[in-house]
Amino acid sequence: MHGPAEMTHRSAQIKHKEINMNSRETLKQKIDRLRSLVTANRGFTLIEIMIVVTIMALLTAVVVVPNVTKYLKKAKVDAAKMQIRNFQLPLNEYMSAHGNYPATDEGLEGLVKDGYLKKVPLDPWGNPYQYRFPGEVEEDEYEIYSFGADGKEGGEGFNTDIKSWEDK
Repeated sequence: MHGPAEMTHRSAQIKHKEINMNSRETLKQKIDRLRSLVTANRGFTLIEIMIVVTIMALLTAVVVVPNVTKYLKKAKVDAAKMQIRNFQLPLNEYMSAHGNYPATDEGLEGLVKDGYLKKVPLDPWGNPYQYRFPGEVEEDEYEIYSFGADGKEGGEGFNTDIKSWEDK
């Protein structure tokens, strides 16, 4: 059978295999642990996403909304100036047919009555345009104006009155 030397050699081989198996097991455990760490951090949690979305919404509210509001106010002022200019053609047609512009008491409704306009539009803030003829600045010219965003005579900034005689 086997002698003592052979037994010592054989037990050394068995021990070597056990050490190899233990180191393999340790390596496998390390790989599994690394894999679990990597897969655990693959995505964001719902809370993290909600926090980021909330921060973005707050930044939008602070930065974008005031700028958009400013542009909307300016757009209304520009729309009022354009509408005042658009009254020029029907008023000139009325002048050609009648020899003068509608009187102040007749107002822009005189253009509707005679068919030059379907209806008199309101200014962008929902107020009626003001009209007078003869004008206070030039007696032989009509004057159309809007009281602006505040709907009151005078004002500054977006509340400034928009006047036909200042836009020429």
